[in-house]
Amino acid sequence: MGAIIIKADKKSNKLLTDLAKKLGGDVINLADEQYEDFAIGYAMDSVKTGETIEKDSIILKLRKR
Repeated sequence: MGAIIIKADKKSNKLLTDLAKKLGGDVINLADEQYEDFAIGYAMDSVKTGETIEKDSIILKLRKR
């Protein structure tokens, strides 16, 4: 099963939701915060390197800011 996410205005969302339901699809409404969480997670997954870094190294970098 596949999925798509379409971010649109309220009127367009209503139209797309109705169309998806008529076509037999399931519709899940996401709050803006949920959409942002998904987008950040997707971005993080796309740049994974498989490398690990020591916690102390990260803390030092954060403190330098």
